[in-house]
Amino acid sequence: MTRPHRGTGLPGVPVAPQAGFGHHLSVPPGERLRVLLVEDDEGDAFLVGELLAETNSMIDLLVATSLSEARQRVMGVDCVLLDLGLPDAQGLDGLRQVLEMASGAAVCVLTGRSDEHLGIVAVAEGAQDYLVKGQVDGVLLTRALRYAVERKRADENARRLREVELRQAESARLERGLLPQPLMTTDQVAVHTFYRPGRHAALIGGDFYDVVQTRPDRIDLIVGDVCGHGVDEAALGVELRVAWRALVLAGVPDDEVLPALEQVLMSERRLQEIFATVATTRLDLAANRATVRLAGHPPPLLLSGGKVAPVPARGGLLLGVRPRRPVAFDLEFDTDDWSLLMYTDGLIEGRVDTGDDRLDVPGLTDLLADPANRAVPLAELPAWLVGRAEQLNGGPLADDVAMLLVTRGGGR
Repeated sequence: MTRPHRGTGLPGVPVAPQAGFGHHLSVPPGERLRVLLVEDDEGDAFLVGELLAETNSMIDLLVATSLSEARQRVMGVDCVLLDLGLPDAQGLDGLRQVLEMASGAAVCVLTGRSDEHLGIVAVAEGAQDYLVKGQVDGVLLTRALRYAVERKRADENARRLREVELRQAESARLERGLLPQPLMTTDQVAVHTFYRPGRHAALIGGDFYDVVQTRPDRIDLIVGDVCGHGVDEAALGVELRVAWRALVLAGVPDDEVLPALEQVLMSERRLQEIFATVATTRLDLAANRATVRLAGHPPPLLLSGGKVAPVPARGGLLLGVRPRRPVAFDLEFDTDDWSLLMYTDGLIEGRVDTGDDRLDVPGLTDLLADPANRAVPLAELPAWLVGRAEQLNGGPLADDVAMLLVTRGGGR
């Protein structure tokens, strides 16, 4: 094999200097790359090293004379420059093996002028580029290797982005499936739900709610809040909701439901510091009354006779802090026209008038007592409340918000 002088190209026909290409020019140095040349011809391997050296290429060249040797040296390289004629692998078979062993590296193949078509097929097989021996100089070789690395990175970034999009779509479908569907058939009352997570782009957070009708005249409702805003808290909230529904449907005695729910919380939480607040209501439609139990949760608000007031139930202790049965509070409705609003504290923790004061229960009570809300349909009242709370807060609420609005008759 005849070796050309330095700067004339890979073995074969010498390359005539052209504008922008030639040994007197250099490629602007970028990051330092590690390139593995898989070539069994010592002369060709020497020439590749010379071409890279004369261009200030910032490329560290490793050489393997066979595919088996390449397997031992491929770790950590940015690009593999592969001759398609090796003693232990020929043509596209060798390329496929290199693509498998060097999945994170770019691959650029070397072909002869007589089998240039193999280079085109190699790119279709997964190589980033191909070079024809005798038609490249140092500058073109360096650029080809760097461009191959950048194309590989672009391909990897596109693949990762696609995987993220697929995972997000799967998560969205899962989260939509985890949001509860109220289990009730009666038309004596209507239940309006509202849910908005605090996590950006999420569909479900640590807050949860559920509605279950176990008899024609009995409906159970729950709203709860797991401390925190992440995926783990969202999953725990779903577990607690499903556990509560199972306990209610199984007919567990009323006073035992929340203690059992607390056991689930304490066994499933990832940290001992995780706690939850809960409010439950059992409606007895025949007697027109309700039983409210609170475990560290803000009280429901009763709308009736044109007035709004918090239900004076005892607050109780947080679930997961010190096991203790919440105290039941019996609420008698004076008329057949009333609404009961159950909510999580994300609704009332926003600030008021750019000060340090929070909206809190009294502020929410005032919002509901405002005559302006009488023009708002009951089904739209939860969303209206969030909008008003955000106006007072001067921006979006930071925490999850869950609401249940159960109404009977005129609802006010």
